Amino acid sequence: MVYLLGKPNPVPSRLVAYELITQVNRQGAYANIRLPELLIKTKMNLADKAFTTELAYGTLRMQARHDYIASKFIDRSFGELDEKIIDLLRMGIHQITQMRVADHAAVSETVEVAKLVAGESKASYVNAILRKVSADSNDLPEINDFPTLRRLSIQYSHPEWIISSFFDQLKDWHEVELFLAANNTPAAPDVIAWPGKSTVDELSTLGATPIPGYVNGVKLLGIPMDFPPIIERRAGVQDRGSQLVVENFLATFKPGLSWLDMCAGPGGKAAYLYNALMSMDPSANFLANEPTSHRAELVKRVVNNQQVVLFDATVPSNFEQKFDRILIDAPCTGLGALRRRPEARWRKSLQDLKELVLLQKQLLASAYQLLSPNGVIAYVTCSPHLAETKGQVIDFLSAHADMNIIPMGNLDLAHKDGILSDGTVQLWTHHNQSDAMFMAIFEKVG
Repeated sequence: MVYLLGKPNPVPSRLVAYELITQVNRQGAYANIRLPELLIKTKMNLADKAFTTELAYGTLRMQARHDYIASKFIDRSFGELDEKIIDLLRMGIHQITQMRVADHAAVSETVEVAKLVAGESKASYVNAILRKVSADSNDLPEINDFPTLRRLSIQYSHPEWIISSFFDQLKDWHEVELFLAANNTPAAPDVIAWPGKSTVDELSTLGATPIPGYVNGVKLLGIPMDFPPIIERRAGVQDRGSQLVVENFLATFKPGLSWLDMCAGPGGKAAYLYNALMSMDPSANFLANEPTSHRAELVKRVVNNQQVVLFDATVPSNFEQKFDRILIDAPCTGLGALRRRPEARWRKSLQDLKELVLLQKQLLASAYQLLSPNGVIAYVTCSPHLAETKGQVIDFLSAHADMNIIPMGNLDLAHKDGILSDGTVQLWTHHNQSDAMFMAIFEKVG
């Protein structure tokens, strides 16, 4: 079976998928930012755009498994392969093993892309390898004899150090597998109706579905950038875990307080918090801080410009006042959002973790200096790693005798999902259908 005759004629859906995969893997692009930019330039219908998204995101997520499969059939070490061939093989193998695509179509259509982007010779090689893959069951029975970490790393396409960190929290390999599987399951976007600008009822009339237990959240089946309230900046894309964090923080609301979002970019939580506060108490003093200029510009799109500053938040003297409520949505590894950020699992390292843990400690120390008497700090990470969650809580409380945890269960309006015995919250994707957010609320006594 040969597919190499004639002029290259790749279908747009697979060509765009390849462009995204290679730009993410080779140029450092972010899939969630670059894909909409690529799609808007095409004339594809919604079905083809959905196919492109599934193929590109799925390939990026599962590429470690695909690399293992490819390595069984290539005639050289995997590292010796041309980068274009690697990404083409990953894309072809994903269609063969993970999608409802006929094997002959998965091979032939990938080869058409290869002919255009890599030339006839490399396309011929891609064709040969994909034909071998399509003739195999790809059940990988041999990995059942591998050590647990290696087996799970191949089967669910996660780095071993990340899987190990999940076990440190969950203490149960079955639970870890369920979480890994959830990370590989595409999720429909959650949307937040910003108070005072849109409502759940309005979004529902436009086809969204309310999320039970959430004040302003809906689930969207379509493409977010085609949704009028989002286009008009009256609503935003926001995972329900992030919505829960804001709603839990707002459970500490009292009139007349000053509020600081210390790490506001790119602005999702800031937008919800700001609009909710303006609806509840227009006299509330709200400030959003984001030290990175391009991220600060994103915050300004959803928060009044005069309420956005660009300070190094680790230096408390940069701020001119103290605050009653401080949200630290801390920079973190993002290990709790791997299902929505398909490339993130390949970009984080233990060195990144060390640097982020130090930054988180500095932000907490700065927030303590900026906190008014009887004030509240909400510490949040989109990560379940112990060093970024419980470890930070223990260290912070040890360093500050006048700070106590407010048990989340004691806040009447807070969600009850994910509450741990110490009063903090840890969500898990396979249990809560959200990103694996962590949250602790501290109160300054006196």
